[in-house]
Amino acid sequence: MDIQPPKDGARTPKPPEEVLNSFIKDLDSLRQNVTSQLSQDVEALKNEKKQLKADVEQLRQQYQKMQSQQLESLSQKQISQNQLWLKQLAQVLANNLEEQLSKKLDLVRSNGETSGALPGGELPMANPSPLSQEPLRESLALSLQKTIAGLQEELNSYQSNLSQQLSNMRSMEKQGEIILETLVDRLRQELEDAAEYSSAWTDTERANEAAAEDAPAPPPAAVAQPTPATPKPASQVQLGLIFAVLSAIVLSLFNVSIKMILKGATPKMVFGAIPVEGVITAGFGNSLLILFLRMIVVCLLMPFLAAFLYPAVGNDIVRSIKSKDKDLWLKVIGSAFFLFLSQVCIYIALGNVATGIAITLFFIYPIATTLGAWFLFSDRPSIIRFLAMGGITAGLILAAKPSFGIAAFGNPVLGIIAAIAAGVTFAGYVLLTQMAAGKLHPIPFSLVNFCAIFVFSALSLILLPGLIGLGLPDSFSVSDIQPEARLGLIIGGAILGVLTLFSYLLNNFAIRYAGAALASVIGTLGPALTAFFAWIVIKETLLPIQLLGMVVVTLSVIAISLERIFAPKKKVS
Repeated sequence: MDIQPPKDGARTPKPPEEVLNSFIKDLDSLRQNVTSQLSQDVEALKNEKKQLKADVEQLRQQYQKMQSQQLESLSQKQISQNQLWLKQLAQVLANNLEEQLSKKLDLVRSNGETSGALPGGELPMANPSPLSQEPLRESLALSLQKTIAGLQEELNSYQSNLSQQLSNMRSMEKQGEIILETLVDRLRQELEDAAEYSSAWTDTERANEAAAEDAPAPPPAAVAQPTPATPKPASQVQLGLIFAVLSAIVLSLFNVSIKMILKGATPKMVFGAIPVEGVITAGFGNSLLILFLRMIVVCLLMPFLAAFLYPAVGNDIVRSIKSKDKDLWLKVIGSAFFLFLSQVCIYIALGNVATGIAITLFFIYPIATTLGAWFLFSDRPSIIRFLAMGGITAGLILAAKPSFGIAAFGNPVLGIIAAIAAGVTFAGYVLLTQMAAGKLHPIPFSLVNFCAIFVFSALSLILLPGLIGLGLPDSFSVSDIQPEARLGLIIGGAILGVLTLFSYLLNNFAIRYAGAALASVIGTLGPALTAFFAWIVIKETLLPIQLLGMVVVTLSVIAISLERIFAPKKKVS
């Protein structure tokens, strides 16, 4: 400008230093404006980032709320998978957003610094004219618009991805609801089936308990499988009743056979023509010996009979042993111990009073069982049971009182006490059997009972001499058995064992075909059938008042059985 010639009418040119300073000020002002605008844009981007984070957090909270509402229906595995998926999704979104924003901010800062000055503070080699500011502003505006457009596209992409993921979540939620509904329906069906099976098993167990309460020793049989209480064909019921009558007959012959083995004051006349002296007296030790001989046969043959009736008997016993259920085994062994005492006492009773009277007095156990159930299970007896208990008491008095004046059967006082003790201890067996019902199948339960009775009788015979030496009366010892009577004693024990198993088998089939309720009613005829066969086989007669007492006891026990059968139907109706 200094070397150019001045033009006419032109103003005096400014010094170069002033022009340079003015240009620098304009550049500084432009840089400040651009920097301010970029700072505002960066702040807006940060706010949008916070808003996106808030939206993600809100989505997370909404999902957690939805998850908490469905927590009861979703499985733990699905909940864990959904939580992990949500965390991964939120983390990926946050990382991607932060990375993209960081890149954009770095790009903006890089553009701003490039537009303001070159590295090292050097000025750009450009035409120092104010008109050169316009392309720079346009370039910065264009770059900023591109950056904002890129951010908007990415935000739209994230929004689209989020919408798609939410749609997938809703779809998964609907699928989960469908799966849960299907699962709930299936569980409901299985629970209904389980309830029906449980009801059938409970009915069977109650029937077994009824059979246990209504049948005299030896212990009653039980059904082999729990089956629903469906109506049985008439022919099948008739067959079951025939089996029940045969079982009661075998029990009566069992009692008469014990009477024939035991010695009395006078020989027994079999069928009125054959005199039978008996081979052993009716003492405590001798009763143990008879029971031991009988249990040898039972324990040898019972496993085969149990496997025939219930093939899984071995597996059930092994599984019960491995379960280490002490409460169950205490009840099983306890019931066997009470049954063991009941058997010993009934043998003593049969040797000292008439056979029919001993079995009639044995039927005191329904009273003891009812009172025990009232005390243990809060099962208050009904009015019918109270009346039946009164009838049993009256019948027992009528049957027992004349026996005090009959000396032909031995010691009547001892026999009556032993018969009552047999009934009371048998009630203990019944109560413990009821307490263990459902935990072990009845047939394995009976097998374990028989084996335990064998062990108890063997241990008693081993320990008895030592106890007598410590002060136990000599009357409790095993009396000397004549050599010629030993074979008869062994044969008698074998016959008793066979009759026990035969009665068990018949009673099992009776319950299977006719039901335990009807079989138990037939079982109440035990005293009458025993008295009848004792009169037929060994000509044992009873006084009319004793027969009356026997009838009263039988009718009272039948009333208890019928009340047990029909009472549940009244409750249901």
